[in-house]
Amino acid sequence: MTESKSMILGCSGHSITRQERSFYQSEQPWGFILFGRNISEPAQIADLVASLRDSVGRDAPVLIDQEGGRVQRIRPPILPHYPSGQSLGDLYRKNREQGTRAAWLMSRLHAFDLLKFGINVDCLPVLDVPIEGSSNVIGNRAYGGDPTAVTEMGRAAAEGLKAGGVLPVMKHMPGHGRGFADSHHELPVVTVPRAELEAHDFPPFVALKDELMAMTCHVVFTDIDPANPATTSRKVIDEIIRGHIGFQGLLLSDDTSMNALAGTIGERAANIVAGGCDIVLHCNGVMDEMQQVARNVPALTGAALARAKTVEAAFGHNDDADEASIRAEFDAMLAVA
Repeated sequence: MTESKSMILGCSGHSITRQERSFYQSEQPWGFILFGRNISEPAQIADLVASLRDSVGRDAPVLIDQEGGRVQRIRPPILPHYPSGQSLGDLYRKNREQGTRAAWLMSRLHAFDLLKFGINVDCLPVLDVPIEGSSNVIGNRAYGGDPTAVTEMGRAAAEGLKAGGVLPVMKHMPGHGRGFADSHHELPVVTVPRAELEAHDFPPFVALKDELMAMTCHVVFTDIDPANPATTSRKVIDEIIRGHIGFQGLLLSDDTSMNALAGTIGERAANIVAGGCDIVLHCNGVMDEMQQVARNVPALTGAALARAKTVEAAFGHNDDADEASIRAEFDAMLAVA
């Protein structure tokens, strides 16, 4: 069988085109990611997921950003509206035990929801710790501004997903909370000393370093590498993510098409690989851009392949929780919040 390439790709619409099917078959992305443009109704989502896997001839991971709040790709009426990370964090600040329970319950519900469509990876938890005045790109997606609260809520969210057979992706390593620009449009630059980052921004990632997957941030940390954002920085990835944080799992870039990154899409993909990410993530489903990515990423080999295989081996393990009782408990908790 053809080796998988070090990339996760999107697709353009509600079903894959003939061109997309041929491209995926020949280029063999390791996985796929869905966005709102790919969502219309329940049977369609399940059919799309199945056809993506069929195009590569294996049970490829399928990812989605199903956080709750404003970042929820599958929305009502297909799935309920879920609260933001900040809303759950507000509950934690009133009652620590209830807050962490709510985070676990919501993630367990995400797992029930997503597995029905065949989606088995949720890009959650958001472990960024925002500071006053930072860009709203994180904003209320975060659990709050206290690293301990973010750690405890993030751990509960990750455990809830895994209990339901869905794997989490921590984001955005090593921390997007200080960005004063939206990395979808421009490059955030963080100028505080490394010691301050180690005290405030990195701790949630250190605490959850044993999770299997994480996503980088397109943020420059001038006290570590003033020339490159974390996603393409060999120094940040080697010294901070693999070193100080101690994360040894599968490292995904944030989206290659975000304009915080410089150069053509192909150059960005090549720089992501050179920087040390295991997987290049490209989300918008534009064929020309996906072709550029495919030309600039290698087959999964070595440590990256081993990490990917560890992820693949972790699928398929879930508890026997009852969805109706989990949903009733969560709804009751929010009603009195």
